[in-house]
Amino acid sequence: MSLLPDSAHPATVLLDAQASTLRLPVCDHYSGVEARMRKSLELQAEMTAEFGTCVFDVTLDCEDGAPVGDEAAHARLVAALARESAPEARVAARVHAVDHPAFAEDVATIVGEASHRLSYVMVPKVESVDDVLLAEKALERASGGHLPLHVLIESPAAVYRAFEIAAHPRVQSISFGLMDFVSAHGGAIPASAMGVQGQFEHPLVVRAKLEISAACHAHGKVPSHCVVTEFKDPERMQAAAGRAAREFGYTRMWSIHPGQIRSILAAFAPAQSEIDQAARILLSAAAVHWAPISADGVLHDRASYRYYWQLLERAQQTGRSMPAGVQPWFAASSST
Repeated sequence: MSLLPDSAHPATVLLDAQASTLRLPVCDHYSGVEARMRKSLELQAEMTAEFGTCVFDVTLDCEDGAPVGDEAAHARLVAALARESAPEARVAARVHAVDHPAFAEDVATIVGEASHRLSYVMVPKVESVDDVLLAEKALERASGGHLPLHVLIESPAAVYRAFEIAAHPRVQSISFGLMDFVSAHGGAIPASAMGVQGQFEHPLVVRAKLEISAACHAHGKVPSHCVVTEFKDPERMQAAAGRAAREFGYTRMWSIHPGQIRSILAAFAPAQSEIDQAARILLSAAAVHWAPISADGVLHDRASYRYYWQLLERAQQTGRSMPAGVQPWFAASSST
């Protein structure tokens, strides 16, 4: 079956104002110790070769990675690692919070020396749009005005302002800081809510996760789910990632151990049966120039086509095998 010209590519036809066009790898992997940062970048290259696409970002961590009193040296190390990364690598940096004494120097050093290699800058403990504006100005002073901001929301007040934060054009993604959120409640939320099961059950934590996810989807941004600390249990890890994706609307998740990456990919990837179904429907739709069709007794039009196209995009992001008929669509996307 022949496909339509680029002007009728699914991404052009189907992703209108009602759909987010922002796509990021579904996994964001954090490391802050030099040896682990280097290994993370090596692993990213290995898995990119394995899957044929970059399936996770590497965020080099200054907030938790920098030894107290040695923040400046750590920032220089992060800048050097970013500069040395391969051209196809997706590497970012988490700096200190905007009210931390090291924040300004973090940005000046890392962005000033390596902005051309960074995919984004992550800012923790964002409380309001004012913090986003401070970070934005710092990026501009360091010649990083082109860089997106990823922000980490970690308090009840910040959750309340999630929609305002998500609306800022520089913000590309919002992450949820589970453990700081729980501890911000002064013991009112039990420690069990930080665990792999309790975080999906406690009403205040559930509400916070849903607010952040809804805010991101309302403004076309990427909601990124929090860490799971039980990194030695891949089954529970994958179950948590699956719930984040299927029940809470998250399209991305943090990894804090290399062993978590494949579990996240597996949880966020569509099943092969879903991929095959999406391909059949979209190829049939393309053949009639995206007019409504009937498939297996079910009516489909552009609303459902959009859903199935986004499902195929997620399959491509997670390195899944794509049916031959739709592969040219993705070859065209990667060449533009």
